[in-house]
Amino acid sequence: MASHSPQQLFAEPASALIALGLKDNSVHAVKNPDWAAIDYDLSWLAQQNNQIITITDTNYPTQLKEIADPPPVLFVRGNPALLSLPQIAMVGSRNPTQQGKETAFNFAKTLSGYGFVITSGLALGIDAASHQGALANNGYTIAVAGTGLDRVYPAKHKDLATQIVNTGAMISEFPPGTTAQANHFPRRNRIISGLCQGLLVVEAAKQSGSLITARMALEQNREVFAIPGSIHNPLARGCNALIREGAKLVETTQDILEELNQYIQQDNNFPVTLQQSMLDLEQQTLLNLVMFNPTSIDDLVENTGLSIGVISSMLLILELQGYLEATAGGCYTRLK
Repeated sequence: MASHSPQQLFAEPASALIALGLKDNSVHAVKNPDWAAIDYDLSWLAQQNNQIITITDTNYPTQLKEIADPPPVLFVRGNPALLSLPQIAMVGSRNPTQQGKETAFNFAKTLSGYGFVITSGLALGIDAASHQGALANNGYTIAVAGTGLDRVYPAKHKDLATQIVNTGAMISEFPPGTTAQANHFPRRNRIISGLCQGLLVVEAAKQSGSLITARMALEQNREVFAIPGSIHNPLARGCNALIREGAKLVETTQDILEELNQYIQQDNNFPVTLQQSMLDLEQQTLLNLVMFNPTSIDDLVENTGLSIGVISSMLLILELQGYLEATAGGCYTRLK
């Protein structure tokens, strides 16, 4: 089909289309266009901020063109130039923990500061937190939809979608009028992974769409990163499984920047070398005993042999420096 323009395809007889390898339903669609749907697409295209990019356009993203089955057409709301900028895709659970949402938000916020476009799927949970993190830093974010762009799914993200379009972009391979269907979202996921240089999984169950997206990314020769979690947390099992399979274990954004250093777009005022710890040995030792799930002061006293007064003073310093936070029941949770 590379030798035929759309005009030539429509002019060919059905027998020639079959000889080119088109299936019967494709031949029927070419020879019997749905003019009502075409008119609807054209009316959508006439609206402000709306564009259509075909795979033969010079501004079709090169990264996406390289995957096994790139979408022949992309519908775009917002700024299409962002599609060709370095991107980090972020995916995860639709029902994450609060800590998972905060992690996604903070990673997206920091990574956008290094010039990466944050790409995700506008879904509930980790997707939304990732988009919001980029927006909070006045960064760019792309939402890949599993519906036509004349609607927002889920509907509760209508305001978020508006914010994304105003400064970033929403894209879809599905024409306007397309409703949400279960089989659309795996297809959407291959675009999320196909656009990016690297994909980060924040929280994911053992059987989840996020793991499918990660495996698509591996097949597309993208870098895959995963944030590990407790063996007792079902939402960490998918990430832990990815790490066992070769994904890079990520504890800080520096772990990602080390791998994607060549794509960084920011000034030299923000070095990407690993920052040396500003903590003294005693503080660092205490911090290493604070888990990423609630840790009681009593446990810390028992493990260090220090008094409650000394422990409390050091915990306050660590909290003020952003290393941990106080939680219910006199416990502390590590943040970084």
